[in-house]
Amino acid sequence: MDNNNRFDYSRAFSRNIGWVTAQEQDKLGSARVAIAGLGGVGGAHALTLARLGITRFHIADFDRFEVHNFNRQAGAFMSTLDQPKADVIAAMVRDINPQAEVTVFGEGVSPDNVGAFLGGVDVYVDGIDFFAIEARRLLFAQAYAQGIPALTAAPLGMGVSLLYFQPGRMSFEDYFRVEGQPVEEQYARFIAGLSPSALNRNYLVAPEAVNFKERRGPSTGMSCDLCAGVMGTAVLKVLLRRGALKPAPWGLQFDAYENKLKHTWRPGGNANPLQRLLLRFIRPRVAGA
Repeated sequence: MDNNNRFDYSRAFSRNIGWVTAQEQDKLGSARVAIAGLGGVGGAHALTLARLGITRFHIADFDRFEVHNFNRQAGAFMSTLDQPKADVIAAMVRDINPQAEVTVFGEGVSPDNVGAFLGGVDVYVDGIDFFAIEARRLLFAQAYAQGIPALTAAPLGMGVSLLYFQPGRMSFEDYFRVEGQPVEEQYARFIAGLSPSALNRNYLVAPEAVNFKERRGPSTGMSCDLCAGVMGTAVLKVLLRRGALKPAPWGLQFDAYENKLKHTWRPGGNANPLQRLLLRFIRPRVAGA
């Protein structure tokens, strides 16, 4: 028998019931989520949301899987080497749910297609590479203009940092304040904004692994998995409109290595005095890496 004929949405996601009602599960099934970047966190986000019962996706990535992705990326296997990340993740989502509607933007997201990428979506989920700040700014600005809730869960060390940008509240640009800044300063401000509590700073045992000029840094699969769990829960809260989820300038960081959870509040974002002090610490490390 064809496996697709054996699939039944209600049975496939029946174990979600209890934490959500049957009516809420139907609402999740009709939602549309956009995910840009399908590597470390983005691929894990897509699979977690597919298992939550999300059925409609817009996904974007122009990259292909390589061996150095194996430590953290959900779609990275020997069998997927050199294959487009967007096509691999789309196939994995459809393997979980054959009824899934997955629109693939294999060229990535640009000013020419960002409107289509975010068209008709209920939530934008950020998964693009740390160093792709211009693309990230484009996506968050467009989401804000279209009134779309937007979330980012950053994999930091062996932990996760979550930021939620709610329509009508503080925007990505107002929080990070990177417009018009040199590239190194943009990196510094992005780090400071993602991690105001800097929980992961004490256990980086090989600082030379961080190189901003070469656009590379260390990562862990545990962090990406934590991001996916936190992001999946946040998306559920947004779509079902229940459960507390504080928008920026509030942030949340959990570090499994340090066994610490911090809620941060930075009015003014990176213009906040605490953030300016943190940036004084970060800037030399970005410039010297």
